[in-house]
Amino acid sequence: MKPFTFIAILVFALVAFLHFLRFIFNWEIIINGAYLPRWASIFAIILPAFLAFMLWKEMKKKE
Repeated sequence: MKPFTFIAILVFALVAFLHFLRFIFNWEIIINGAYLPRWASIFAIILPAFLAFMLWKEMKKKE
């Protein structure tokens, strides 16, 4: 197992999980005075979760 790949999987999974929590608990994100809509977290859940899954799948295939 490559350590960088494992760390990347953890980071992507953590980002997806935090956006999932934001979506569930309706946390607000305001960047430079602009409100980030709640629906944007759907994309921020799907993309990093997909990347984490694909990295994990690739890591398991090479072992």
